Amino acid sequence: MPASFLTFPTFDIERDGVRIHGRIGGTGAPLLLLHGHPQTHAIWHRVAPQLAEQFTVVAVDLRGYGDSDRPAADAEHAVYSKREMALDALAAMRHHGFERFGVLAHDRGARVAHRLAADHATAVERMLLLDIAPTLAMYENTSEAFAKAYWHWFFLIQPPPLPEALIASDPVRYVRSVMGGRHAGLAPFAPEVLAEYERCAAIPGTAESICEDYRASATIDLVHDRADLVAGRKLGQPLRVLWGEHGAVGKCFDVLALWRACANDISGRALPCGHYVPEEAPAELLAEALAFFSPLQQAGANP
Repeated sequence: MPASFLTFPTFDIERDGVRIHGRIGGTGAPLLLLHGHPQTHAIWHRVAPQLAEQFTVVAVDLRGYGDSDRPAADAEHAVYSKREMALDALAAMRHHGFERFGVLAHDRGARVAHRLAADHATAVERMLLLDIAPTLAMYENTSEAFAKAYWHWFFLIQPPPLPEALIASDPVRYVRSVMGGRHAGLAPFAPEVLAEYERCAAIPGTAESICEDYRASATIDLVHDRADLVAGRKLGQPLRVLWGEHGAVGKCFDVLALWRACANDISGRALPCGHYVPEEAPAELLAEALAFFSPLQQAGANP
């Protein structure tokens, strides 16, 4: 990671026997950053230093990723449910004294953020999600084009041990194949950051954790999402969604229409990039984030 991000102090917390790793830096209203697959909190290296000039930035590694723990799987995949991951994130923020905060999240982390905002509405003041539509809607509206672009969604949920065995046999190749197979190839990723993703992918247990993350999304997470839908529960926080104009999400789904079914206050647009928004379009994302989260400072969100 670039030196400016490495100056952020690291921390580790434990919740129910699972250690969660992260970095914290800056001053001002609290802002939680959640990464996606197959990455780590290093995804924020091009925007975190500037965000930290106005906010207290807390960037964590999701369980199963980065330098966080990789707990053993269970038959219901509950250990890797987005509900459990959301509780990890909440615990990290409370560890630093933050009861109410903003959330900026990408990919898998954005799915965790969705559940965090749904389950703990008073904790999340406003939320900016990157390159996702709601999980349930994406599964229910899967097309041939989406299935081809997001092949890993359907590969990773296959019964063990085949997917994890294939990933673990060459984790670097897996990372480079998944990330390099999208719009811009591997060009957007700084060499030292790509090396960090590769290092963490090779940590024992990572392949199993990645698969369980996706198996949870195709099973128990959908149960939770359907329960919200049946009960008529919608997110009340201001929600902004950004997606890459060259990515599969915007091409395969009506992103804002799908989010309107889940949220009362929704806005968003496409950015000139592919899936990896924080690394492909950092300037555009930074401008959006500073504007969207400015009410946190004005409202005096608890530091």
